Amino acid sequence: MKVFQTSDKGFCFGVRRSIDIALETIKAAKVPVYTYGPIIHNPQVVKKLEEQGIASIESLEGVKPGKLILRSHGAPPSAIREAEKLGFSVVDAVCPFVRRAQNHAKKLYKEKYKVIIIGEQEHPEVKGILGHAGMGTQVINHSTSIEELPDFKKLGIVAQTTLPVQRFVEVISKLLPKAEEVLVYNTLCKNVILRQQHTAKLAKSVDVMIVIGGKNSANTRRLAELAKQEGCKTHHIETYKDLEPNWFKDKSRVGVTSGASTPDWIIEEIVKTIKSYRGGRNEKR
Repeated sequence: MKVFQTSDKGFCFGVRRSIDIALETIKAAKVPVYTYGPIIHNPQVVKKLEEQGIASIESLEGVKPGKLILRSHGAPPSAIREAEKLGFSVVDAVCPFVRRAQNHAKKLYKEKYKVIIIGEQEHPEVKGILGHAGMGTQVINHSTSIEELPDFKKLGIVAQTTLPVQRFVEVISKLLPKAEEVLVYNTLCKNVILRQQHTAKLAKSVDVMIVIGGKNSANTRRLAELAKQEGCKTHHIETYKDLEPNWFKDKSRVGVTSGASTPDWIIEEIVKTIKSYRGGRNEKR
């Protein structure tokens, strides 16, 4: 049995930057340190940070003020103002690509465009972009909801950074007839796009795909969806403890990919465990 891994594994740039900022903050802090929500969508990493003194909080109510780290997904300006008013010192660990989407949305709103965010309404990144975009901004995740929209003079579009390219293009094509002027900013993360492409390609050539990452990670879930769309038996797991030996029975080629918030050490544990079944070997793709 051979194990093939996609080349772009482990933390993406934005996630690594956020984690580094968090670790530097706790190292120098003399006050409590928090992240406003999980800093990334990986429970194992969040737990390790908590062990080092960085607590993840969902609300500021009743919390002793200290250093408040803005997670990689960003936050609405209203949440930042509230934190500062309560005496928290805000530390910006927002992914630069997410910040770029926020800035584009703000610019479009100021220039009197009707702003559309393509993405998941309840995702923290989208909530953050929404907070920067101004009143009247709408979130659309699928093209099916576009028919109900009225026509606009000026339409401005941004996207959740982890959105699948195909969905981005599909929704934009449906929105084009809705306005006299359409301005689209491509706010998709290049790293996420490459992971999606490499995962789909690998899924075509293996017997089973293992997709590693938090179950609450949107970009990891999309990798699993893409692998399944290629007709490959796919399992989305978080750690090596989720593996089941029978998944690999009579399988000769195993593909492994991971979400942008999955650390190397988790991937290595999983690959090592898979290779222990029937003498598996590691191959790079």
